[in-house]
Amino acid sequence: MMKFATEQWRNLPEKYKAPLLQAVAKIRGLTPRDWTLVGAGAGLLVVGIGIGIVIGRAMIPPPPAPPQPIVQEQDAPQVHTGDDSNGPVLVEPPSPEPEPALPEPTHMAKPAEIQTATVAAARPAWRKFAVPVTVAADKPKIAIIIDDLGLDRRRTLRALDLPPPLTLAFLTYAEDLPAQTEAAHQHGHELLVHMPMQAVSSHFNAGPNTLEVGLSDQDLRARIDWGLGRFTGYVGVNNHMGSRFTADEPGMAIVMAEMKRRGLLFVDSVTTDVSQAGGAAKRLGVPFLQRQVFLDNEQTMDSIRHQLAETESIARRHGQAIAIGHPHDATLTALSEWLPTLAAKGFEIVPVTALLKEKKS
Repeated sequence: MMKFATEQWRNLPEKYKAPLLQAVAKIRGLTPRDWTLVGAGAGLLVVGIGIGIVIGRAMIPPPPAPPQPIVQEQDAPQVHTGDDSNGPVLVEPPSPEPEPALPEPTHMAKPAEIQTATVAAARPAWRKFAVPVTVAADKPKIAIIIDDLGLDRRRTLRALDLPPPLTLAFLTYAEDLPAQTEAAHQHGHELLVHMPMQAVSSHFNAGPNTLEVGLSDQDLRARIDWGLGRFTGYVGVNNHMGSRFTADEPGMAIVMAEMKRRGLLFVDSVTTDVSQAGGAAKRLGVPFLQRQVFLDNEQTMDSIRHQLAETESIARRHGQAIAIGHPHDATLTALSEWLPTLAAKGFEIVPVTALLKEKKS
């Protein structure tokens, strides 16, 4: 103890040593009576501190007990054997209050489950909802797809009024889709879901719930489910934009697995020359078609008429052709003039399912 005190005194700054020495000198000069008073004061101080500690502890409530973990029983996962030849599918039981990963559609048609594996087993959806047509085997056939429908009501109605049967692709995020697509059916047209997919350039926004590279498998399937639940009666899907996503093999494998499960076809809009859609469709046995002509990259009547002539040329050489246009005024006007001329030229205008049936036959 003395050694410790000596070391501390040596380390003490000089400005503090003089006051301490003066205090010690004063203490040495205290009388016995003074020492008695100092001792009594120190004792009272210690007693007061002790009482304060006891009272303080009594006033502080004890800490709450740690919460016990909540144990909730869950049903065991069920295995559903699908009829899509892809093996058993694990179906997890729903949680009591699930939080949807995606916003619910404003309008919902009848559940899209009518187009799932149960239907696909007996009669796939692409056949069930196909527009029936009678075609001649010796005539070249042309399918016209009009994309991006549903947002612009006036131009959508103009597309519906074109001579059927066209194939109309409605954007998943348009409003009032059940009514709009039912009207398209009533006009004799075939339906596709126009699924938003990620573009290469970040300047192009494909819209809500876009299928994007890097999303988890679960998130991709949730977005596909959302899009396919917006209306019913469609035969398949084609991509809206998608130059980035359709080039991603893992992402397109998930898309094609969902097409297979629901009995749907896929039409590749071919927005990139490195699309993986065809390969993924072939591996899973998904009915597949692809676009040959874009009608309105240039929205002038002369350019669109030139592209329609190119469509005719391809159909004559290969027996069939698919052209994609959009609800632009020039496109709709050019189609309204061109469609009535096809029969006299020896062509047949058909929905995309007719091309698929011909390929299969």
